[in-house]
Parts: sequence; structure tokens; C-alpha cells
Amino acid sequence: MRDHDDLKARLALRYERLAERNRVGFIIAVGRRFVAIKGLDAAGLLALELFTVVIPLMLLGFSYASDFSAELSFGDLLIRRLDLDGASAEVVRSTFGNGAALRSTWTVIGLAGFLLWGLGTAPVVARIFADAWHRDRFSFGRELCRGFAWFLAYLVSMALSESAVVRATGLISRDNPVAAFAVGLLPVFVLWSITPMILLRDGAAGWSSLARAGLAGVLIDGIILRVTGRIVLPALLDGWVEFGPIGVAMALMTWCGIQAFAWVATACVGAVLWERAAPPDVVVEAQTAANRRVWRWRPDRR
Repeated sequence: MRDHDDLKARLALRYERLAERNRVGFIIAVGRRFVAIKGLDAAGLLALELFTVVIPLMLLGFSYASDFSAELSFGDLLIRRLDLDGASAEVVRSTFGNGAALRSTWTVIGLAGFLLWGLGTAPVVARIFADAWHRDRFSFGRELCRGFAWFLAYLVSMALSESAVVRATGLISRDNPVAAFAVGLLPVFVLWSITPMILLRDGAAGWSSLARAGLAGVLIDGIILRVTGRIVLPALLDGWVEFGPIGVAMALMTWCGIQAFAWVATACVGAVLWERAAPPDVVVEAQTAANRRVWRWRPDRR
């Protein structure tokens, strides 16, 4: 009987803590969640993974899409997107070369090497979301598989978002870039809405409220990060242009840090929004999924 009373007390405490968290102001709640999961440390580790995995895959993807053309360069794409000119544009163009240079890397072994290296990113992202959403983590094997599935979903969403912007620009109007930009946010919304389902234990719990996590992803990753990139990246490149290609690498590494910070913030914002939108029973049950004995003794069953 004592064990039962102890389990019921622990569960009642979870309800109390949830109510306390929901009474705190939203910004403060997100900040506390970020600090509690050591968000800066997590962002630093994630930034390294992004720099060594995502950027090379973007280069390979661009080269493949351009049919490994010797006339097209990923650097030219950055120059157009960031409106670079002068010395910054020349350094970026010389750093990336052309698509033909990467033809030898577009092999099963070459791609497998980068994707296997991306396995290091998988558990990092999974741990960040598990901590932010107060969920028990999966076993290492399942966490690795789910994290890798999310990593692939992220790459697909980037490709779809870029493609949607290009197509919408041609179909809607070249004079209305805002509308094309909005169309490109749809894959971003889908990605961050299904992210909890992929990465979290009982991630589909309170599924009707997961759209709030998707909106958090759209706001932070889809809008703020992209708009900021058009301002910050050119400034970084201009500031480090004297360093040549190393300066470009420094600018990209700094940007990876900013993006990693945004991902951790997205996890925290989405978690707080979901907790405040989903029914308390659903929240507490999902966060107690690994201890079913506790959940069987809900307060309403006393």
C-alpha cells in the first residue's frame, strides 16, 4: 500500500509541476527550458555536426542537380542569394569551385560516408528533443534509427522547400517574392509538426496540438533564420574576406552555430506550446510513458 501511495504522490507532483510551468510567462518558460537542457552546450555540439555533414551534402546535392556542370558553382548560388559583390563574391566563388569537381564523390561509397558521419547528428538531435519535451529516451539503437530518419526528413524538406520557392516564383509572379517564400514554408511546417512523432517516445500523443510545434518551426527555422541569414552571412563574409577561403569557412561555421541555436530554441518553444495546448492528462501520460505503474495510479483513480 505504501508503494501505491508513493506512486500516486509522484504522479500528483507531476500534475502540480505542469500547472506551475503553465502559470509562468511564455518567454520565461522557454528560457528556463533552454537553460535546463543546457541548450548552449547542445547547440555547440550540433553546430559541429551541421558544419561537417549538412554543408557537404548540400554541395553534393547542388552538383547533382546541376548535372555536375563545370559552368555552375554552389558559390554562385550563394552570391545570388546573399547579394554579394566585390571581394566577398570572388572569395566565395573561388572557395567552392564548380560542380564538376565533385563528380568523383557522387558514388555509393562517397554518399554513404557522409550519411554515416551524419549518424553522429542523429542522437544529438534526438537527445535535445527528448530533454526539451521531458520524455524518456529510446534505447541507443532506436534513437539512432529515429534520429537518422529525422535527418533524412530534414534534407528532403530543405530540397522541397527550395523547389517550391523556385516553382512558385515562376507560377505566381516574379514580382511577388513574399508569396513564393510563403509557399516554401509548407515543407518546413510539415517537418517540424512530425518531428515529435519521429524523435520522441509517445510522440504522437496530443497529435492535434502538434501543429503548434510546426508553427514554432516555421517562425524560427523558416522565417527568422532565413531572413537573418540574408543579413548576418554577408556581414560575416565581408568581415573575414581578408582570410580568403578560411574566412568563408569561419563564416559558415558561425552560421552553423546560429542555426543549431535556432534548432534547440525550436525544440523548447514547441515543447512549451504543446504542453499548454494539450490536455494535462495527455501531457503527464506522455511524460510518464516509461513508468506505466505510475500512470495506472492517476489522481482520478484514487
